[in-house]
Amino acid sequence: MDKEITQEVSLQNRKKAILVSVVVTSILIIAIWMVRTAFKSSIKRSEITTAVVETGNIENTINATGEVLPEFEEILTSPINASIKNVIMDPGNKVSAGQSILTLDKSATQNDYNKQKFQLESKQNEIKKLKLDLDKSFFDIQSNNDIKQLHIGNLADAVENAKRLYNAGGGTREGIEQAELNLKVAQLEKKQIENEIRNKQQTMQIEIKEAQIAADILQSDLNALQHKLDLANIVATRSGVVTYVNKNIGANVKEGESLARIADLGSFKVQGSISDNSLDQIHVALPVIVLINDTQLRGHVVNVSPSIQNSIISFDIQLDERNNKQLRPNMKVDVYLITATHNHIMRVANGPAFKGPSLQDIFVINNGKAERRTVHIGLTNFDYVEIKDGVKPGDVVITSDMSEFKNSKEITIN
Repeated sequence: MDKEITQEVSLQNRKKAILVSVVVTSILIIAIWMVRTAFKSSIKRSEITTAVVETGNIENTINATGEVLPEFEEILTSPINASIKNVIMDPGNKVSAGQSILTLDKSATQNDYNKQKFQLESKQNEIKKLKLDLDKSFFDIQSNNDIKQLHIGNLADAVENAKRLYNAGGGTREGIEQAELNLKVAQLEKKQIENEIRNKQQTMQIEIKEAQIAADILQSDLNALQHKLDLANIVATRSGVVTYVNKNIGANVKEGESLARIADLGSFKVQGSISDNSLDQIHVALPVIVLINDTQLRGHVVNVSPSIQNSIISFDIQLDERNNKQLRPNMKVDVYLITATHNHIMRVANGPAFKGPSLQDIFVINNGKAERRTVHIGLTNFDYVEIKDGVKPGDVVITSDMSEFKNSKEITIN
C-alpha cells in the first residue's frame, strides 16, 4: 500500500534540488570564465609594447654597480707630530696650487730643529779642532824627522872622520865601529819616525772622515727636519677642490695622519663592484659600459683587486670620456661588463617578454593578430636581445609581458 508523502518532506526535496542546481550552475559559470580567461584571444593595442626586428651588433653584458670618484685625489698628511692651529679652507672650496689649506703648531719641531742645528755646529767645530790638533802633531813628527836627518848626516861625517883618522894612524878600529853603530841606530830611528808619519797620516784621515760622517748624518737629519717644517705649511700642490679637511682645531695629529684631500674634478674614474661569482669573467682591459641616466659612457677595466671582501670583488674603470659633464663625485652608477660581442645578427629591443631561457615563446604581429612563435635566444643586454631564428628583419615583436597568453596560439589585437 503506497504511503502518502507529506507536504513538509516534499518541500525539503524541492529545496535540495534547487540548491544543487545553483551550485552546479555556479561551477559551470566559473569553469567557463576560467577557460575563457586561460584562452583569452584578444588584447588592446595600448596594453602592449612592440619592437621591430633589425640587423645589427649586440654585446653580452653582466651587471655590476659602480661609484664615480675623482681620477686624481691627493691626500695631504701631517709631516710632524703637531696640533691643528687654524683651518683656512672648507670642504667644497676650490684651491689653486700653493694656496694654504690649514696651519699647524710646529713649535715643538722647531725646538728640535734648533737643537740639532746647535749639535751640528758643535760637531763642525770639533772637526776643525781635530784638524788643527792633527796638523800640529804631524808637524811635530815631521820636524823630528828632519832633525833626525841632520843628525844622520853628522854621524855619517863622524864615520868618515874616524876612518880617515884610523888610516892616518891616529885612531882605532873600535872608534870606527862605534861611529858606524851610532849611524845605524840613527838611521833606524829615522825609519821609525817615517813609519810613524805614515801611520799618523792614515789616522788623521780616518779620524777626520769619521767626524765628517757624523757631521753629514747630523746635516741630513737637519735637512729632513727642515723639509718637514716646510711641509707643515699645509698648502695645495695642485689646483682642485677640497673634498675633506680636518677641522678639529687644537687636536693633536700624529706624523702621517690625514689632514686634507684635494681632488681634480676635471677627470673621473669609476670604482666598480660585483659578486665573486663572476670572478672568472673579470680581467684587465675588459670593455665596460657605464650608464648615467640615459647616457652611456664607454671604458675598460684597468685594475682588479686581488682580495675579496664579503663575497664582493672591486675593480677600477678608466673612462674614455673622463671629463663628461654628468660625472659627479660619489655618484652611484650602473656598470655593464661586456663579456662577448656578436656582429651582424638579428636583434630586437629588450623587454619583459624575454625571461632568460635560450628557448622561448614570443608573439609576432601579423595582419592585426599576434602569432606565437618559438625562437632561440642568443646574447642579451640591457638594450637588445639576439634572436637566432623564428623571425626575420622587419617583423614586429611584442616586448611586453605576455605570460597570461601562454596557452594562446593567436591573439587578436584591437
